[in-house]
Amino acid sequence: MKSRIYHTQSEEATIALGEALAAELPSKALVLLIGNLGAGKTTLAKGIVKGLKAAEPDDVSSPTFTLIHEYGSDVYHIDLYRMDTAEQVSGLGLEEIFDRPAIVLIEWGERFPDLMPKERIEIRLRTTGEDSREIEVSIHPQAVVRE
Repeated sequence: MKSRIYHTQSEEATIALGEALAAELPSKALVLLIGNLGAGKTTLAKGIVKGLKAAEPDDVSSPTFTLIHEYGSDVYHIDLYRMDTAEQVSGLGLEEIFDRPAIVLIEWGERFPDLMPKERIEIRLRTTGEDSREIEVSIHPQAVVRE
């Protein structure tokens, strides 16, 4: 597993990092955004979605209540925070989304490891100050990223 660590000092820098990471993603990838509440998962997602040219950052919001936001035809942003059981998550039809040639960003997906494909990219966000973040990008062996 390859891993890289980045540091950002502002919301704008986190969005910019997301844009840069988007350029490295293959056309089909599962990306788990992992971190505590307020760690910047949705902020990073805004940058990734912008970098994929699927929507502007202001149009990207946390899918906490909607659960699944679709941007264009090939970018999904999913939030499993309000899901309590694997049965609830299974009812969302994620397998069908995983089969599509799409980028799938999932917040709180680590809570349901058995439902997540092994081929994935994990991005862990840690708060290191009021606006600063440490962001670790790990690519699991079967996940492919353009070099």
